[in-house]
Amino acid sequence: MDDLRIRAATPDDIDAVLAFWRLAAEGTSVSDDRDGVTRLLDRDPEALLLAERGGELLGTVIAGWDGWRCSLYRLAVRPGARRQGIARALVAAAEERFAALGGRRGDAMVLDENERAHHTWRAAGYAPQPQWSRWVKTLAS
Repeated sequence: MDDLRIRAATPDDIDAVLAFWRLAAEGTSVSDDRDGVTRLLDRDPEALLLAERGGELLGTVIAGWDGWRCSLYRLAVRPGARRQGIARALVAAAEERFAALGGRRGDAMVLDENERAHHTWRAAGYAPQPQWSRWVKTLAS
């Protein structure tokens, strides 16, 4: 893992990240397009973390901070690189970012049917919060 590099994405990474999510991420989001990722980087340039080895994109996580909540989205690892500690390293980098910003608790968005993700998040110390449900309304298509 010593050769794994984690860095913040730049606008030059957007197309590669979108292609990576089509390959490695579970599910899609209304924001999974060039405009959505551009807005994320414009709003919070340090939020999208990339894991690379030898210049190859191996993983992503969005570590969003709004001043109130620490939110984790789009944790994805390239299928051939899973079970090598990349997700753990990305979550740790996100948590370090949150701690430096004064965050107190991380919230991870995890698909109910993605059992593989459940194991990853539990191993990182996260658990479902049974008293809450996510309510959503799509504002733009």
